[in-house]
Amino acid sequence: MKLQCCQSTVLNQKRKMIKKIILTPFQSFVKIEGFSGILLLITTIIALIWANSPFGDSYQSIWQYKLGFSTPFFELQKPLILWINDALMAIFFFLIGLEIKREFLIGELNSVKKIAFPLFGALGGMSVPVMFYLFLNHNPETQVGWGIPMATDIAFSLAVLNALGSRVPLSLKIFLTAFAIVDDIGAVLVIAIFYSSDIDIALLLYAFGLLAILYAIAYKGIYSKYLITFFGIIIWTLFLKAGIHPTLAGILLAFSVPIRQKVDTPEFIDNLTRITKRIKKAKVLDKSILSKEQIGEIDALEYWTDKNQSPLQRLEHNLHGWVAYFIIPVFALANAGVSFSNSTELDTQLIINMTICLVAGNSIGISTIILLAKKIKLIEVPNDIGTQQIIGVAFLAGIGFTMSIFIAGLAFENDPINIDSAKIGILVGSFISAVIGFLILRWRPRNATTINP
Repeated sequence: MKLQCCQSTVLNQKRKMIKKIILTPFQSFVKIEGFSGILLLITTIIALIWANSPFGDSYQSIWQYKLGFSTPFFELQKPLILWINDALMAIFFFLIGLEIKREFLIGELNSVKKIAFPLFGALGGMSVPVMFYLFLNHNPETQVGWGIPMATDIAFSLAVLNALGSRVPLSLKIFLTAFAIVDDIGAVLVIAIFYSSDIDIALLLYAFGLLAILYAIAYKGIYSKYLITFFGIIIWTLFLKAGIHPTLAGILLAFSVPIRQKVDTPEFIDNLTRITKRIKKAKVLDKSILSKEQIGEIDALEYWTDKNQSPLQRLEHNLHGWVAYFIIPVFALANAGVSFSNSTELDTQLIINMTICLVAGNSIGISTIILLAKKIKLIEVPNDIGTQQIIGVAFLAGIGFTMSIFIAGLAFENDPINIDSAKIGILVGSFISAVIGFLILRWRPRNATTINP
């Protein structure tokens, strides 16, 4: 009886540990993204106030200040805003690549059953806004902007969900995260295929050759952050000079980071238990320093901890704070500042079209396709997610801030009026989507049962 009790206790401890390993990182991710959304809102407001203040000229001039270096053989001179959009955002895309790889291997996209729900949502969220744009737009000069309303900003949308607290089940947050990742994959493909031009095939082949070397090394289980950093800088430069947007180098580079642990968790726990016992038995000095035995055991703990950590997860964890709290807010500060003093020059129709595509395109596209797929049993929706919640999240998917502004900069690269018009449409559409989505989810009673179509 005593043995059975001990076995039951050990089993419960293992279950708690597995739950902690799976849910705690995701919950931490949601908290980081939620606070990042608040930070994004603050920097966006600062950018708008700054651009429309008496110091508006300084806002424009600081981001156009050229930085770089030049040699007889090589030159790299870019305005500050392009260093942010091309270099800092490459780190953002690198993190997206790490998230995509993790989700496909061990996360919410690692099986047909798991991927079906967010996949259908992403298909609706990408295709219908594009169709809306192509239908509404009658100006040949702005036709190229069709890819702008198809992306969802995960930081802003999760910030709204977090503001709703217990009214939103964890499964809805998981769906939104998985949906946004699938959506990011679509946006990355659109950027690679439709928003890159004048491609230098030779330089591109050199870049893929270096990537192939990194993939081969990763396949052998070898990982070095210094090697990836060195290769990454070269590959980024080759993409830039080849005519492919260099942020895509970040995505491809991320796939070379191994996800495998060198030791599995049970073996790590066994070693951790033995080290803990030895630390307890080790000699404790009267002075506030460690004994040789304690130092040796701490070194052993660091050794096994390093072997137990997945290189991909560790890198993703280390980068997440930098991206959420620095890179994305800096991107917003540099890109969200639109001067309304030039409102007479703005394209009003483009602003209206962008707003409609983000609000109506995403809400109609996502909710219609998901509910239809559920009706004909192509997907299985979690029991705690009802029709009202699906519609609410569909509106939140219309928050297209970061990626939409990024694509707008690529689509209208040499047309500042259309860039500003698109940005205003994105800001207005994202705000309306956030408010409607919040209200729909807010009005849902806390203990409401699932509403089936």
